Amino acid sequence: MRRSVPFLVLLLLAFMGLVALADSAIARITMRWEDEDLTRRARLAVVAARPMLQYAWYTSGDMLDSVLQGITRDERVIAVATCTNGKRVAASTLFPREVDCGTAEARRDKSGLRNAAVLAPPGNGLHLSVIDFSNAVDSGAVLVLQDASFVGGRQDVTRGLLLAVLLSMAIAASIVTVWFSRLTQRRWVEKFRLVLAGDAPNTQEFRPLLRDVRALARTLTDEQTDVDRAGPWTPERLRATMERVLDDEKLVVLANREPYIHIREGEQLRVMHPASGLVTALEPVLRACSGVWVAHGSGNADREVVDRHDRIAVPPDEPAYQLRRVWLTSEEEDGYYYGVSNEALWPLCHVADARPQFRASDWEHYRRVNERFAKAVCDEVDGDDPIILVQDYHFALAPRMIRERLPRATIITFWHIPWPNAERIGICPWRDELLDGLLGSSILAFHTQQHCNHFLDAVDQYVESRIDREATAVVKGEERTLVRSYPISVAWPVRWLDRVPPVEVCRRDIRARLGLADDALIGLGVDRLDYTKGIAERLAAVDELLTHHAEYRGRFTFVQVAAPSRTKLRRYQELEQEVLARVEEINARWGTATYRPIHLLEQHLEPPDVFALMRAANVVYVSSLHDGMNLVAKEFVAARDDEQGVLVLSQFTGAARELTEALVVNPYDVRQGATALAAALAMPRAEQRERMQAMRRVVAEFNVYRWAGRMMLEAADLRRRQRTAGRLSRLLPR
Repeated sequence: MRRSVPFLVLLLLAFMGLVALADSAIARITMRWEDEDLTRRARLAVVAARPMLQYAWYTSGDMLDSVLQGITRDERVIAVATCTNGKRVAASTLFPREVDCGTAEARRDKSGLRNAAVLAPPGNGLHLSVIDFSNAVDSGAVLVLQDASFVGGRQDVTRGLLLAVLLSMAIAASIVTVWFSRLTQRRWVEKFRLVLAGDAPNTQEFRPLLRDVRALARTLTDEQTDVDRAGPWTPERLRATMERVLDDEKLVVLANREPYIHIREGEQLRVMHPASGLVTALEPVLRACSGVWVAHGSGNADREVVDRHDRIAVPPDEPAYQLRRVWLTSEEEDGYYYGVSNEALWPLCHVADARPQFRASDWEHYRRVNERFAKAVCDEVDGDDPIILVQDYHFALAPRMIRERLPRATIITFWHIPWPNAERIGICPWRDELLDGLLGSSILAFHTQQHCNHFLDAVDQYVESRIDREATAVVKGEERTLVRSYPISVAWPVRWLDRVPPVEVCRRDIRARLGLADDALIGLGVDRLDYTKGIAERLAAVDELLTHHAEYRGRFTFVQVAAPSRTKLRRYQELEQEVLARVEEINARWGTATYRPIHLLEQHLEPPDVFALMRAANVVYVSSLHDGMNLVAKEFVAARDDEQGVLVLSQFTGAARELTEALVVNPYDVRQGATALAAALAMPRAEQRERMQAMRRVVAEFNVYRWAGRMMLEAADLRRRQRTAGRLSRLLPR
C-alpha cells in the first residue's frame, strides 16, 4: 500500500491539472459555440424582417421602430437598433444608450458570424451581434442585443458532467491500479480479461464494477437525450414530457366549450366540432397526453351518450381522453354565460364598440356555476397536488375555489382574451373578486407581455400585495402567483389536412361550388359572427378595393364564413343585420347577373371544409379590432404547404407580433385595408413564397405542443419545489 501512495499523489496532481486545462478549454469552446449560435440567430431574425426593415428604413421612423420592436418578440432578443455611418437611426425601447454605434460597427463583419461581442462585465449575460445590412441599406448595420444568461448555465452543466466523468475515471484508474499491484495470481488476470471480453458472464466478483460502468453510461445517455430533446415540439415529445411531469396522473382541463358536441337531428345523431380558437389549441394537447376535459354539455344529445358519471371517451373515432360534462339550467346559462361572460367581461376586455352590462343577478349565477365546475374538477383529480389547466374568462373565480379544496394543487390559468388596462378593469363592480379568484392560480398566463403588464398594474392598484417585477409574480400573503406570457398556437402538422385535397383541387372545387370563373381570385375571412372580428370593416375594405381597382371587378370574390354566435344577445343580432345589409349593398353596387363580389356563408363549417377554403384562397384577411391571438391566421399559414397565398393581418391581434411577414394593417383604416388587399392580389409568387416560408417556420417552431410543453414544464418545476418544501417542513422542528 505504501508503494501506491506516491503514485496516487501524482495521479491526483495530474487529475487536478487536467481538470484546470479542461475547464479553460470548455469555457473557450462553449463561448465560441454560443457566440456563433447567437449571431446566427440574430442574423436569421434580421433576414426574416429584411423586406419590412429595408422599406421602413427610408420611409417611416415609426414603422422602423415597430419593425425593430417586432424582432424583439423572439424569446431571447432583448433589444434591436439600426445604425448608418456610425450613427443610430432607430432602436427598440430597451436598447441601452451606452452602446455606441461607431464602436459596434467597427466590429462588423459581412459574414455575420465573427466579431460579435459579449458585453462586460460577463455576469450581465448579454450578447451583441452586429449584422451587416449594407447590401440593402448603404453603410447600414443592425445591432441585436440578446439574452445570453443561459451560457453560464450550459457551461456549468458541461463542466459538472466532465468533472464527474474525469473523477470517475480517476477513481476507477486508482482502484484498478492498486488492485492490479496486489494481484499475483494469473487466474485473476485471466478472469478479468475474460470479463472485459464478455466471455465470463457468471463471474461474480466483477459485477459491482460493471454495474458502475453501466450506471455511468446510462447517465451519459440521459444527458445526451436531454440535449436531443431541444428540437421541435411534437405530439410525441409532449407526450413524453407529460409522462415525466404527471407521474401517471391525469391532466385535468377546465373549459366552458366542449371539443365535441352531440346533436340530434330527427333520428340522426351527429358530432359537431365547435368554431372556437380555444378548442383548436387545446384539443391536440389532450389527444397527445390524455387526461380529462371538464366542460359544459351544451348539445341537445349530450346527455344521451355519457355514462353514469357524465363522462364520454373522445374523439369518437379514436378515443384518447375523457370528456366530463357539467349541466346547467337555462337560467344559469343566461346569467353565467350570456350575462357575465359575454355581456360584461367580453366587452370589458375588448376595445370594441359595445358597452359592458353589469347585473347583480348574473353575477350570482356566475359565482354558483364557477363553484360547480370547481367541484367537478376536484372530483376528477388523482391526488392532492394535481396539475390543473383552467381556461379563459368564464372561470375567473374557479382557481381560488379549487385552491380552497386542493391547497397543494398546481393551477395554471390561461386567459385567452386581452386583459384591459387598470383603469378599464376598475369600472367592473366585481373587480376585487375577479382578481382574487385569478390569484388563486399558481401560474396565470396571457398571450402577450402587454396583457401581463396590464394585469400586474391592476393588481398593484387594487389588491394589497407585493409585485415581484424581477420574477414577474404577485405575492399575496403566503401565496405566490407567477404571471407569464405564453403565445398560443396551432398543432403542427394540422391533422385535418390529411383529409383535405391539394391546393389546385381545392381551388377548382371552390370555384365550381360558388359558380366562379376558372381564373377567379378568391379572398377569405373566417370568423364567428362577433363584433370584435371587424367583419363590417373587412367588407368595407373589399368595397373600397373594387371602387379604386376596376381590374378586380368581376374577377375578385370575397368569401366570408360567419359562424352564428351568441344569437340570444341583442348586440349580436344587430351585428348580423348590419353584415347582411352591407353584403347586399356591395353586391348590388358591383354585382352582375353572373358575378357576385361577396359570398356570405352564415353557417358552421367543419374543420376540413374550412381548411379547403384556406387552401383555395389567394388572400386571407384577418381584421380583428382587438384579439388575444387569433388562430385563424396561424391555421391559414399551416394550411399552405404550397407556400403561396398572402395573409393580411390586423395589428391589433396577438398573431401580428409573431407573423411579421404578413401585410399588417389597421382594420379601422378602410383605405389601408383595401391597399393591402390590392398588394396581396398583385404580389409575385416569389415574394409570396418568401413570406409564407418565414411564417411557416414560426408556426412550426412555436406550435401548440411547445405552448403546452413550456407551461407544463414550468408547472412541474413549481410542483417539484413545493413538494421539496413540504418534505422539509415535515422534517424541521416546529
